Amino acid sequence: MIAVVHHPDYVAEAPGRSSYRWGKNGAIRDLLRAEGAAICWHEPDLALRSWLEAAHDPGYVAEVLEVRVPRDKERRIGFPVTAVVARRAQVVPGGTYQAARLAMAHGFAANTAGGSHHALAATGAGYCVFNDLAIAALQLAREGRRVLIVDVDVHQGDGTAALTAGHPAIATYSIHAEKNFPARKARSTVDVPLPDGVDDGGYLDALRSTLPPLLQEFAPDLILYQGGVDPFSGDRLGRLSLTEDGLGKRDLLVANMALERGLPMASTVGGGYGDDVLAIARRHVDVILRLGRAYAERWQAGTRLTPAA
Repeated sequence: MIAVVHHPDYVAEAPGRSSYRWGKNGAIRDLLRAEGAAICWHEPDLALRSWLEAAHDPGYVAEVLEVRVPRDKERRIGFPVTAVVARRAQVVPGGTYQAARLAMAHGFAANTAGGSHHALAATGAGYCVFNDLAIAALQLAREGRRVLIVDVDVHQGDGTAALTAGHPAIATYSIHAEKNFPARKARSTVDVPLPDGVDDGGYLDALRSTLPPLLQEFAPDLILYQGGVDPFSGDRLGRLSLTEDGLGKRDLLVANMALERGLPMASTVGGGYGDDVLAIARRHVDVILRLGRAYAERWQAGTRLTPAA
């Protein structure tokens, strides 16, 4: 079975003045439910406030949790931060952390939300309130893990890079469209900026040549995978030209690199945009299923939580 983390609060009604497709997480849940006994469901706890404050400024954390985010920050986020949104923002990092813990036990686990890689220390941005990847990675590092965040979303993981910069036990990798949002990029441990229109072959070649050296040099014992599906050619906010087949090969290439080194992997949802919410949710579910099946085929009971020699 594939370990999947989900919380009812992931599925929220759209707040006013929002262009984000809020139905995506509910559709992801429903498609995974249709897989029946293949999925083992887990419900996360809220992330502790101290975890949030380890990544974000305490003043911003208070603004969110007390539902008083200033209008200028709400504009950067892309929607109002209501009480429902604030609770969701606190539970999603708990889900990413729990997925990581489950992955360390079972090889792979997925959070059905998260990947909020644009949230910065003192503000959210780009549909991201709190940065679940950075929050989870910092907590895991406090527990003695070496965490590599592999971000294959079409947008650079600027917030994740900024919030974890210089941490000796966390490394960040981002392969993204160079001319896409955000206009001002941060510096990841490794950035792979791609020109507009890159297709399956060009993308996979870039991934194949740039990720293994980082895996070798950093030697993580866990991968957090931001598995955004917005590099797809038909995505509303993407500038790359991957096919459905290309997305699949991308995921399996990263999974194979991880499995060769005995590395557990936890995935988050990340970006995927357009009017056909069900089609986008299907792409996200395909990421979870293909990674889960790859690990089920090759992960052995008792696999060590340190990299292969």
